[in-house]
Amino acid sequence: MRYFCTYFDENYLPRGLALYASLARVAGPFRLWVLCLSTECFDALTKLALPNMVPVPMDALQRGDDALLAAKASRSRIEYYFTCTPSLLRYVLRNEPAADLVTYLDADLYFFSDPAPVFDEVADHSAGIIGHRFPPHLRHKEVYGTYNVGWVSIRRDAEGERCLEWWRQRCNEWCYDRCEPGRFADQKYLDAWPERFANVRVIQHVGANLAPWNVGNYRVRRGPSGVTVDGQPLVFFHFHRFRQLNAWIFDPNLDEYAARSSPALERGIFAPYHAALLEANQRAAAVVARAGTAPHDIRYQRASRHGAAPSLASRVRERARSARTISRALLTRRWILSAPQVFGGGVKAL
Repeated sequence: MRYFCTYFDENYLPRGLALYASLARVAGPFRLWVLCLSTECFDALTKLALPNMVPVPMDALQRGDDALLAAKASRSRIEYYFTCTPSLLRYVLRNEPAADLVTYLDADLYFFSDPAPVFDEVADHSAGIIGHRFPPHLRHKEVYGTYNVGWVSIRRDAEGERCLEWWRQRCNEWCYDRCEPGRFADQKYLDAWPERFANVRVIQHVGANLAPWNVGNYRVRRGPSGVTVDGQPLVFFHFHRFRQLNAWIFDPNLDEYAARSSPALERGIFAPYHAALLEANQRAAAVVARAGTAPHDIRYQRASRHGAAPSLASRVRERARSARTISRALLTRRWILSAPQVFGGGVKAL
């Protein structure tokens, strides 16, 4: 049994459901604990009653945790969400006695193959983290962290719990959406782990945490057995700021990192995720009480662990002033059509 945890609110619900569906398809026996960042999210997941998913109301995480509640008073909403990351891992370890290892996942991950190779790397280690793996032209972004919080594994042993408690205390003390020396949100603290704590594994599998910021480092191919990254199976992709722009165009957010798309990315990665979001969107719309919330999920804005995100409206205004701008963006594959003829069938537009 593999134990995972994540968090999201009702706006991010379709992404969380897509993550869950991908785990159910490829991850083998698993349990996903979800910290519900809103009452609407908890109610929706309770109605869905998905097997192997454990919804956790925010009150349950906060109950009896005076340090976390004290931190809440000085944080913005997104800063408080980041503050909760290590506390959620601790909560699952305390409430899942059978779990030897718990892995936090960002809700915008999507699994394409069995994560067994990644767990094999973590093996008997007390903690597992994964690098951003920025290419040379993006190394300046390491000011936000050498490692990415998208995947963090903690083992139930003395060193794992010591590492987790140190991280939790630091986040309770300071977890803001700005850079200071050695600090940025919940993420920059991970830089200290390999030297501060024994038995920390930096995951090396190139098919783990492929993302817009590092995809340019690798040869991505699509074949009969699936997508490969430098010849290794793609395990999961981090769909950071993946956005639907209108009924037939979406932005995979490659442009922000000067990365180019390709048929392998479009047909093997973006199209399946887009289809999964459409399916999850329909499921979410059936249970989310607030009308109109679920269908707008793909436009949902969330602060980035690489710095504050510009609003989607400002990005669309800036980049889509005319039909010529749209055409140029499509020709250079900065934006991608969600039409069946582009992906070879099987994907419908919103």
